[in-house]
Amino acid sequence: MHFQKIMQNYAHFRGLFINFFLILMSLQICIMTPERLFWNGESDEIILPTNTGEMGVLKNHAPIITGLDVGAMLIRTAQGWNSFAIMGGFGIIGQNRVILLVNEAEFPETIDPQEAENVLLTAKTNLEQAQGTKQRVEANFAFKRAKARYQVVKNLTKS
Repeated sequence: MHFQKIMQNYAHFRGLFINFFLILMSLQICIMTPERLFWNGESDEIILPTNTGEMGVLKNHAPIITGLDVGAMLIRTAQGWNSFAIMGGFGIIGQNRVILLVNEAEFPETIDPQEAENVLLTAKTNLEQAQGTKQRVEANFAFKRAKARYQVVKNLTKS
């Protein structure tokens, strides 16, 4: 009987310690593409482009699985804000961990600013001139992709 009481107390205090530790730590972010581990590190905050709009995540966020849209993603670390372009996927959030499985991701340093602006203008024109469902869907995807890449480059030049 005494041993059971000790084990119950141990389990209780262990649970309290784990919860206390989780409150203190920051978010663990892992971004994976089909080809590679894109980014892995700690963050204080992340802003995701979801299918229903932008979603901010802080530590101790409620568990959720969400669809990710094509767009610019922001991660706040101790060094400041980082911006990445992601091309859709899924996000799994829980226990101060954010796991993002994305179709494609780009660092702003790998994007040519002038090319990104030109592609955005072309994509906008193509979207405005698109006729038929298939052409509009394809033009809309190209526009969202170009816009995400341009926003990421624009954020880099602000820093």
